Amino acid sequence: MTSVVILISGRGSNMASLLDATASGALPVRIVGVLSNRPDAQGLQTAAAHGVLTEVVDHRLFAEREAFDAALAETIDRLAPDLVVLAGFMRILGDRFVRRYEGRLINIHPSLLPAFPGLHTHRRALAEGVRIHGCTVHFVTPDLDHGPVIVQAAVPVLDQDDEASLAARVLVQEHQIYLLAVRWFAEGRLRLRDGRVRLDAPQDDSGRLIVPQSPLG
Repeated sequence: MTSVVILISGRGSNMASLLDATASGALPVRIVGVLSNRPDAQGLQTAAAHGVLTEVVDHRLFAEREAFDAALAETIDRLAPDLVVLAGFMRILGDRFVRRYEGRLINIHPSLLPAFPGLHTHRRALAEGVRIHGCTVHFVTPDLDHGPVIVQAAVPVLDQDDEASLAARVLVQEHQIYLLAVRWFAEGRLRLRDGRVRLDAPQDDSGRLIVPQSPLG
């Protein structure tokens, strides 16, 4: 069974969604640890309540980012995960760290990348007057909020939306597509080819290909 380590910095809403899915049997992976760069991250309590190992690698204890990255990588490697999942992890990771986990390090971002990388995506989407917003799961590369896209989900931007209402509607989609992406990885269906993600379609018992319904819409 695919083993997963999740990195968080705060409440870990997407982490909690993945933990619930594993507990219910909807997600066939084993979450072997939840790590945070902040000892006060609320998500650590959530993970512990699920019986998952938690550890803190406090970035404030390191003078340089490279030293923090090395300590974080050492902690991850002790758990020997097949996949590392960023779920609201609010630290920029260096090139060496990213390349160490190339092809097995994924992130979710609350915009339809490449639009609105970085912070305050919902506020910026509203300021730009876009009519469609959403979220993206992607493989992590050394470039911030950039990398081969695994799956995206879109939501309409309504005239009455404010930052909070738009964020809440996008978050519902985040929970759905992150579960999909992790499941596809666990099933061995994700392929990186020429810098793009290819998704192998599953087969039913008769050998016929099943084309998954797109979460875009």
